[in-house]
Amino acid sequence: MECAFYVIAFYMICVTGAYLAAYRFYKKQQEEKETEVTIDKSEDWEKYQESADFFALWAHQIKTPIAALNVLLQEPEVNTAGCRQELFKIESYVEMALGYTRFENMSNDLVLESYHLEEIVRNVVKKYAVSFIYKHIAIQLDHLDYKILTDDKWFSFVLEQLLSNALKYTMQGEIHIYAREDKNGLQVVISDTGIGIKREDLPRLFERGFTGYNGRMDKKASGLGLYLCKGICNKLGHQIFIESEVGKGTQVIIQMQYEKLNHTDLTKM
Repeated sequence: MECAFYVIAFYMICVTGAYLAAYRFYKKQQEEKETEVTIDKSEDWEKYQESADFFALWAHQIKTPIAALNVLLQEPEVNTAGCRQELFKIESYVEMALGYTRFENMSNDLVLESYHLEEIVRNVVKKYAVSFIYKHIAIQLDHLDYKILTDDKWFSFVLEQLLSNALKYTMQGEIHIYAREDKNGLQVVISDTGIGIKREDLPRLFERGFTGYNGRMDKKASGLGLYLCKGICNKLGHQIFIESEVGKGTQVIIQMQYEKLNHTDLTKM
């Protein structure tokens, strides 16, 4: 119970801090723009409202693992693996919020360099190893021996969000990450054997707050992850799109530039 108290306290601090950060951002923008003759208050208000909406959705999303953790801690025999899984989810949601606060000024934080795709992917997969083990989901990596032009931190953030979604909606089978060449460059594909997405939901998946049929059924989705992924990919000069069929899984495809190295198929992890 003491542990649960600290977790709930941590949640309240995060939510309060998030709203204060959004408010300070709005006040700072107001003070800066008051000195300008051509201030556009309606646009400034929209930015503040977007931040407030984001953190309202985020607070709704992070409540789920905190409630689950509270239940687990009240059981006679504590499920350690389950607790770790819920704590990992909380940590992921906090990182999402931090990513959003930095997203506004992302252009000042970009460092576009040549990186080894395989290394980036393996580091992200390693971070989610606990979730793969807990859900008994296999991971397969293939054809990742390429150099890509990107920002390591932001591209890793995108991969983390996509991998988190794949794990959330895959109950059995595997997640397959691989790269393939096409006439426009290189495509990095995150493929899963999950429940799939309805055709009518596909065009709106990258809208802020849109959860679609899966999100309504799951009641845990906020529609924030894919919205951030789209915005980040745009600023990185990448393209992102999704192909899916209900009952047959989902493929998220990131289109980017690359430099070919020696092709090496990676073994199953």
